[in-house]
Amino acid sequence: MALNITGLDPEEFLARRAEMPLVDVRSPSEYVYGHIPGAVNIPLFDDSQRAEVGTLFKKEGSTPAVLRGIELAAPEMPAKLRQALALAAGRGLRLYCWRGGMRSEAMAWLFHTGGITPLFLTGGYKAYRNYILTDLSRKRDYIILGGLTGSGKTGILNHMDSAGAQVTDLERLASHRGSAFGALGQPPQPSSEHFANLLYEDLSGMREGEAIWLEDESRNIGSVFMPDSFFEQMQKAPVVALMMSIETRMPRLLEDYTSFPLEQITASVMRISKRLGGDRTREAIEALQRGDFSTAIRITLEYYDKSYRYGLSKRPEGQVIYVETHTDDVAVNASMVAAAAAEMVSGGHSFLSEEASTRLKTLSDRLTCAGT
Repeated sequence: MALNITGLDPEEFLARRAEMPLVDVRSPSEYVYGHIPGAVNIPLFDDSQRAEVGTLFKKEGSTPAVLRGIELAAPEMPAKLRQALALAAGRGLRLYCWRGGMRSEAMAWLFHTGGITPLFLTGGYKAYRNYILTDLSRKRDYIILGGLTGSGKTGILNHMDSAGAQVTDLERLASHRGSAFGALGQPPQPSSEHFANLLYEDLSGMREGEAIWLEDESRNIGSVFMPDSFFEQMQKAPVVALMMSIETRMPRLLEDYTSFPLEQITASVMRISKRLGGDRTREAIEALQRGDFSTAIRITLEYYDKSYRYGLSKRPEGQVIYVETHTDDVAVNASMVAAAAAEMVSGGHSFLSEEASTRLKTLSDRLTCAGT
């Protein structure tokens, strides 16, 4: 059987995602830190084996490292091939390693020997990263939904998504809701590297010529930092800021956060203690201890509201449109937000392309009709 291994550049490789499964042959720790979304990890070496072979390569050169690599990997080859055969299910497999070198070649040979047609990523995961970071820097039509903490922005974006808007949920990708309390109830966060991979995957499915809605975020969401070029585009995008009183926001905040253990809520307050000040922090903690969650929330909102209003004030003139609302009804607020955005881009501001502006008006009309 002639060895037939085809290498594809990142664009071609990713375009085949619907045709055949994807395998990451790097070590488990490399995979966990960041991988192409959808990839299954079938590593040539485990973490300790990779370290051993790498050290041997540096000290003694290629041939001793290759021989030791074969000794380490050979006993597990049948199990790896069985896993690949089950995954392929009669189709080919796409695979990649770090640079598209020996690990890819070795596993491609193994898969080919088992009757699987392999495609490998030329340049490996490193080439993929360069490709997606370049793509994330290209201009897209973004609209930012801003608003005071507890305004229900995520629910509004979900409602808009169900009405046909294009929405990328940054907080879902980051597994964090953005404030000192944002980790409560969330799974572990991805690395910043893998967040960018997930972000590219989400954006790559968006329709061209139509705005993409994002929630207003700082450069970091919890421990995750957004790619610089992407965040710079967010900073230049039009912002629709939903302004809502504390009284209107309070029921949602009580529902969202008071179900967590008191020690977790207290720890979250302590994360912003320097910003709150000693006296206000103490008052918030005492309120939590006596079950007065409303008072604790009001104290923390003093900081968040002041900080967020200041951040909006630093935006260039004309970039922010404020929407005052007296309800937390998601459908009503989604309609108001879309109408404000459509008005904003039709007022002579060149934030969006002409096509995106036209489609935004259509979305606004659809949400308005649905909300009446």
